Amino acid sequence: MEFKVNSLDLEKLLNKIIPAVPTRTPMPILENFLFEIKDGLLTIFATDLEISLKSSLQVTSDGDKSLVVPARLLYDIVRSLKNTDITFKIDDSGKIDLKTNNGEYKISYLEPDEYPNIPEFPNNGEEEVSETEIDAQEIKQALERTAFAMSKEEMRPAMMGTLFEFMQEGLRLVATDGHRLVNYTLKAVQPDINDQYIVPEKAVTVLLKVLSDEKVKLYISKTHISFVLKDIELITRLIGQKYPDYRSVIPSDNEFAMKINTKELHDAIRRMMLFSTTNTKRVKFAVSDNNLEISAEDLDSGTSGKENLMCEYTGDGLEIGFNSAYVNDILSHNNTEESLIFKLHSPTKAVIITPEVEKEDVEMMMLLMPVRLNS
Repeated sequence: MEFKVNSLDLEKLLNKIIPAVPTRTPMPILENFLFEIKDGLLTIFATDLEISLKSSLQVTSDGDKSLVVPARLLYDIVRSLKNTDITFKIDDSGKIDLKTNNGEYKISYLEPDEYPNIPEFPNNGEEEVSETEIDAQEIKQALERTAFAMSKEEMRPAMMGTLFEFMQEGLRLVATDGHRLVNYTLKAVQPDINDQYIVPEKAVTVLLKVLSDEKVKLYISKTHISFVLKDIELITRLIGQKYPDYRSVIPSDNEFAMKINTKELHDAIRRMMLFSTTNTKRVKFAVSDNNLEISAEDLDSGTSGKENLMCEYTGDGLEIGFNSAYVNDILSHNNTEESLIFKLHSPTKAVIITPEVEKEDVEMMMLLMPVRLNS
């Protein structure tokens, strides 16, 4: 059996699905692509058992076949070729001949029997599946604003992902690591779903790379979620735990408000990070009379920095400490906002941060926990 494919087309496809191939795994079978050729359509799968990617392209084929091919080797071979046609000639002894105009390469293949089953959507026939459709750019922007706040601590597995909360008000995405929280709602999304699902960090990272300009179709079961784009499908296991009650940590009485230019604050924070202590990364905000003084000090090296920024402030004078790396993260992911509003209450209470100008059909709120200041 043989089939023919253009090297650039195949490289483009492999580029999309190689992120699902694990670099280290106790299951060597996962280090392979699954090829399925049927009726002139080549579909290639990759999985690490947490996420799976699949994509297809038309090929010239003289039959149907399923086989398992070494992923990295094939990827490197195809990537190294110039624009040329490749003929895959598959024999029954476990060998593939790859022929181009100028070369011939032999690699081994395996039968697909041991390759893991990948859930099929829209209906795998085993459990109820919900579906909805979302603009790909809208969800990409939402994930770009929220994903950085996901936890890296394995002791809190539910927080090692992004919460997708489908509700009457729209689709809400929430990420938190206990130190900062982002709550981003797409109010234009009107799904026929009313439930919560936690999408793991790796799936979010890969999804951000593959999202493009078209619509994305979501299929959701109790254990998996599938994101179907025009030319690729991402399937991931859901984190099967209850997400923390994020609403309970959002303060309702932060009566002081500070409006400040985002870029000016970000530039100052990056400079203060040069002086903040390595272990605490602490930076102090002292705000009063439309002035914000930002300062940091490293007692071990005897260095310190201090800057004053103009702001619009209503409230009592206040000194509050933050982890400068967390402030920098928030500002980095909101660099398109001209100004931000900081809603404060006391040195020990979480600060609410929102854009000064709310976008139509989007609602965003960030939360940042303070750190203790030295007396």
